[in-house]
Amino acid sequence: MPALSRLAATETKLFFREPIVVFFALAFSPVLFGVLGLIPALRDPGPDGVRMISRYLPIVVAMGVALFSLSGLSQLFASYREKGVLRRMRLTPVKPTVLLGAQLLMAMVLSAASTLVILLTGWLAFGIDLPQQLPGYLLSFALLALALFAIGLLVAALARSAKSASAVGSLVFFPLVFFAGLWLPRADMNDVLRTISDLTPLGAGVQALQDTASGNLPQLLHLGVMLGWLVVAGGLAARYFRWE
Repeated sequence: MPALSRLAATETKLFFREPIVVFFALAFSPVLFGVLGLIPALRDPGPDGVRMISRYLPIVVAMGVALFSLSGLSQLFASYREKGVLRRMRLTPVKPTVLLGAQLLMAMVLSAASTLVILLTGWLAFGIDLPQQLPGYLLSFALLALALFAIGLLVAALARSAKSASAVGSLVFFPLVFFAGLWLPRADMNDVLRTISDLTPLGAGVQALQDTASGNLPQLLHLGVMLGWLVVAGGLAARYFRWE
């Protein structure tokens, strides 16, 4: 644990030396949410009395975690393997698996911090209530983040270089955020699209965050979908990940 925490702190310092990666992994989602909140039409209540900016909050949260996973974590591990960092670490007392744990710890903490900024922005600037079912919200966020990080590690496992990890990550990212409701809200999707959305990690995560934010418990279907993605993607990443 001391080695894990020290390595996580070191990796965090190295992470913040890449301003472009930091912006898209941490700052882009809060900035995007702030811009969306400035659009008057999104702040007006809809026919059902719910404002669109409230619907977009969990979508932006999920998108932020996906950006961290597919544009940051996957490229980082692919570049470490490409540059021989993981191979050289085998000559030290710190095993490469500890580096993996440190990266996941860093990603989880920083993603949670970015999400907190979005929630506070919604509450203070746009009058959006904080999550009313906090334990369910935390559980939903944790499963969503872990499932996406597992997918990011799978991309890193299959990619031959950091550039190919970036390309594959982008190809995976855009379909995921579509089914999360970024361009077409889940409420406006037809039955087929909504069913597909329910089976994606972002679609299930967004709905679970929406349910718990309004005070309801997350649906077992959505929790099961995220857990399934975590197990399958994590298992495949462990099976095919190459340290050299």
